[in-house]
Amino acid sequence: MIDARSTRRRLALAVIAVFAIVVVFSIRLVDIQLVRADTLKTVAGSNFRTDTVWGTRGSIVDANGTVLASSVDRFNITAAPDLVKLEGFDRIEEVDGEEKRVKVGFMEAVTEIAELTGADPQQLANTLTADPTKNFVYLVKEVTLEVFRKVAALHIPWVYIEPQPARSYPNGAIAGNLVGLMGTDGPLSGTELKWNDCLAASPGTVGYAISQDGVRMPGSEIVETPASDGGTVHLTIDADLQWFAQQALAEQGAAVGAQWATALVVEVKTGKIIADADWPSIDPNDLNSVAAADSGARSFTAPYEPGSVIKTATVAGLLDAGLLDAGTRFTVEPGYTVPGTRYTIRDSWAHGQIRLTTAGILVNSSNIGISQMSELQSLDARIANLKKFGFGEPTGANFLGEAENAGLVRSAGQTDTVTAITQQFGQGMTATSAQVASLYQTIGNGGVRIPLTLVEGCEHADGSYTDVPDPQGTRVVSQYAADTTLKMLEGVTTQYALAKTLAVPGYRIAAKSGTAEVADADGYGKDRIVSVAGVFPIDDPQYAITVTFAKPVTMKTSAAAAPTFNAIVKQVIKTFRVTPSTVPAPDNPLTW
Repeated sequence: MIDARSTRRRLALAVIAVFAIVVVFSIRLVDIQLVRADTLKTVAGSNFRTDTVWGTRGSIVDANGTVLASSVDRFNITAAPDLVKLEGFDRIEEVDGEEKRVKVGFMEAVTEIAELTGADPQQLANTLTADPTKNFVYLVKEVTLEVFRKVAALHIPWVYIEPQPARSYPNGAIAGNLVGLMGTDGPLSGTELKWNDCLAASPGTVGYAISQDGVRMPGSEIVETPASDGGTVHLTIDADLQWFAQQALAEQGAAVGAQWATALVVEVKTGKIIADADWPSIDPNDLNSVAAADSGARSFTAPYEPGSVIKTATVAGLLDAGLLDAGTRFTVEPGYTVPGTRYTIRDSWAHGQIRLTTAGILVNSSNIGISQMSELQSLDARIANLKKFGFGEPTGANFLGEAENAGLVRSAGQTDTVTAITQQFGQGMTATSAQVASLYQTIGNGGVRIPLTLVEGCEHADGSYTDVPDPQGTRVVSQYAADTTLKMLEGVTTQYALAKTLAVPGYRIAAKSGTAEVADADGYGKDRIVSVAGVFPIDDPQYAITVTFAKPVTMKTSAAAAPTFNAIVKQVIKTFRVTPSTVPAPDNPLTW
């Protein structure tokens, strides 16, 4: 007969024994992994390694998700000098169809690495022998997957491979000046640097044990710090339009011998920048693709004297103040002598006394006429008007370096008698291309200035999204003043000398040309900065466009910028399917 009481006793003892064993093993495991982890690492010494685990830096994309910057896998070739044996090591190789153990000398192994990576073999040898007690050194950084595989196939026991994310720009120079540059130690410029908090990944660390012959021991990994990925920055630009604008600038810039050029396309109703092209255009994949001076975004950081495109702000301000209207009559003399000086302002074309309306002065770009208009308003009011349009301050796009390069509009106390007049037609004050684009956005938007936007927001690695707050508009001039100015500017594409070049059949376009003298050590020299800026379609303003060429050689007037302005307008029409104008142009008398 089976003794039930004895069976229960044996079963209880067995359970107790098993429980005791589990407790002992658990205590031992906690002791090894937590309590004595640091001690064991120390005891293990050269048999324990810690590697960096890299997170992935976030991408930069356009408004449609086209990738402009991303991270790709690269690999660092590292080594453990304390495992290096100068007499060499044995390697299994296939010789005459048979696997044989072959002796590989130290310098032979170093030479093999150098041949695959392009490194200097003597430098590699020096790195490996400088301190034989080290357990980690870099041999070659950021090699491709193909090179990594070839180095790994050498089976050198003291060589290790660690992943190292690197930056790639799959669309090359498209928006390169906006995207910015990455160096070996981090971001250098542009969006890469300005939005690094969104893009940056956080590296982690993993520790593991290795055997005496340098082989990583499976199952020994301890993740000490997990890595985290960066977020994605969404730009407002359209990559296809951006490409077109860059190509158009490059073609015309080379044709007229310009030093540099910019082009911007801005949505009138939102202030979003949908193209911001700089020429020369840098390819961030190759930091030497252009000179250092051409690597940034001049549209935001290179203020210049813009010339006659500023007359639009002057006229709009006078209209808003009720001091004139489109048909106000002026008798424009052959020259204008600034009161209290001997300085005479002249027009770009010689003429006698002529009768021009406000529209005629603006369309024909008469410096003399603008100077006469300026007498209608106090200096303080004229300066305040320019500043209300955003000159002398950042555009709101928050581009790196913009705040430090926001141009100059002097206060009344700092403005000399001549500059008090000339700044009304864009000489004696400075502005960036982005600020000029903002002026025309304001005029197209019924007099309401909306800060420019280049970045929509940051999409974090966890899927959450941080929007850039929608900018708040500020009224600069009245709806009447803006609309009247816009209608007068239509005369540039219908009645001005450049009308045939600027016009696009079926679309009403407002435009203003500019030819600004460039200051040098002796005053103003022969160099010019030429531009065309405008808004279309006038009956439903949607896009503001500005095109600028600096110091052209073969054509030193705004005629150099007109073909590119026209080409970009046509491309915007195609890209965004802009419907033709339905309201005819009004009568626009230029003379009386």
